[in-house]
Amino acid sequence: MSATNFKTENNTFRKLLGNGLTYRVPRFQRDYSWTETEWEDLWQDLLGTMSPGGEASHYMGYLVLQSTDDRTFDVIDGQQRLTTLSLIVLAALKGLQRRIDAGVDAERNKQRMEQLRQTYVGYLDPVTLVPRSKLTLNRNNDRYYQTFIVPLAARLPQHNVKASERTLRSAFEWFDRNVEAYVAASKSPDPGMTIAQLVDSMSDKLFFTVITVSDELNAYKVFETLNARGVRLSATDLLKNYLFSVLHRSDEHEVELAALDDRWEGIVGRLGAADLPEFLRVHWNSRHASARQSELFQVIRTRVTTRQQVFDLLRDMEADVDTYVALTQPETLGWSPTWREHVATLRMFSVRQPFPLLLAARRNLDDAEFERVLAACVTLSFRYNVIAGLHTADQERAYHSTAVGIATGRIRDARGTLDALRGIYVSDDNFQAAFADRALRTTAARNRKIVRYVLSRLERHVGGAAPDLDDPSVSVEHVLPEHPGQGWESFAGELHEAHVYRLGNMTLLAASTNRDVGNADFEAKRAVYGASAVQLTAKIAAEFTEWTPESIDRRQKQLARLAKAEWRIDQLS
Repeated sequence: MSATNFKTENNTFRKLLGNGLTYRVPRFQRDYSWTETEWEDLWQDLLGTMSPGGEASHYMGYLVLQSTDDRTFDVIDGQQRLTTLSLIVLAALKGLQRRIDAGVDAERNKQRMEQLRQTYVGYLDPVTLVPRSKLTLNRNNDRYYQTFIVPLAARLPQHNVKASERTLRSAFEWFDRNVEAYVAASKSPDPGMTIAQLVDSMSDKLFFTVITVSDELNAYKVFETLNARGVRLSATDLLKNYLFSVLHRSDEHEVELAALDDRWEGIVGRLGAADLPEFLRVHWNSRHASARQSELFQVIRTRVTTRQQVFDLLRDMEADVDTYVALTQPETLGWSPTWREHVATLRMFSVRQPFPLLLAARRNLDDAEFERVLAACVTLSFRYNVIAGLHTADQERAYHSTAVGIATGRIRDARGTLDALRGIYVSDDNFQAAFADRALRTTAARNRKIVRYVLSRLERHVGGAAPDLDDPSVSVEHVLPEHPGQGWESFAGELHEAHVYRLGNMTLLAASTNRDVGNADFEAKRAVYGASAVQLTAKIAAEFTEWTPESIDRRQKQLARLAKAEWRIDQLS
């Protein structure tokens, strides 16, 4: 991003609203939604800067603005904070107005009120002499804000108003009460001065990191950069603004805009706003040429430029959203237990690469064919990701090209789908060799679940009853203990570290028995294993008279041969 399109600086609230600058919340930005929790947090932060020994200033986070002239700014991210700060100022003005009406130091409070209003709320345009508000809210909130709150109307309407307008009214009234409580607690002989000092202190002690960009594409790049650093910004809102601005340019009727707004919010509501950019990437790649997350906004700006294309995109997103939710939240009802089990397994693997393919398959294949593809993705992922640990770039390309093949009708069934994925099916020889060497450090919760999954599947394969993955009465036993005591001297130092988390060193055992056997030597453990109902555990007692590095290696090779037969796709083998 060039320096001319991207500017960053730290600004106080005073500097933001000074010098005739104005701010607009984009027409289709989300409505005001802060609640008492956020109001209270901000108010306490503000009071903390004014208490003896309090912090000298308070950081308000990132503010992302878009401007072409450095005088009028669209608020791309930060509208909730700016709106709330304006409500605090207006509540302070209400306090001054209340004292003017009561004749308390009326002349000086009028001067204070006029100065604060010009500085923070609005100003008189020197050319047109028309009053201008420094902050304009979105299409759902601005009328109420400008008509009733900014003029400090004696009574704020409570009926026949939108939910977000009620929220604005509640916020204003909450801060009005708290400003009055602050003044009362100060016991100041000059309440008007105390109110003015509150606003003055707030304007100098609250500061933002302000990022100014020239257009939506640069703003989206900012979101990508900051999100990668752990600062979660509303790229979802930016995308919504762009799509709905296309409709606005097309002179779409307000009623239809509202209907489309409802449809968008329905999608966001099903996903949660933070998930929408990833959903959109998966959705897009299940139908079109592959786009990375960092490229997606630019691709959509290029491909979605007309009213009809916006309608088409929203309709297609609605068609895919339930499938995506089911893939990311396997506990969601509506899918069969078998499907949910497969999805839960993919989540346990932390594998999402098949999602574009699965969206395309769900749209275009019948239930039986889809189930076959879903089960195959579990096997492919176990071989490729969990055991072989191969790089995912080739895998992603294979899933994407197959998804597009299904979307375009070139691939019409599960057989064709699996044939197209042949290149990412790890061969039996390579899979068996990788499994024979695999170690999984069970100090990590995810790895413990995977080890339990592997051992349960192998137990079922040899003819035993596979324990439920969530059954607390069964646990993973390390034959060579994680914290060995007497009898394990042959596994000292690095030898212990190299073998304790090998798959061949782990088995399933009743949790109570596991606690009892503890870190005992192998001879004591062997007697316990021999009585186990888990066949793979009993086999350790039957086949091994000592437990050495060679024993672990031999057992893991045995498990690898079983795994080759258990996780396989006959069509691809």
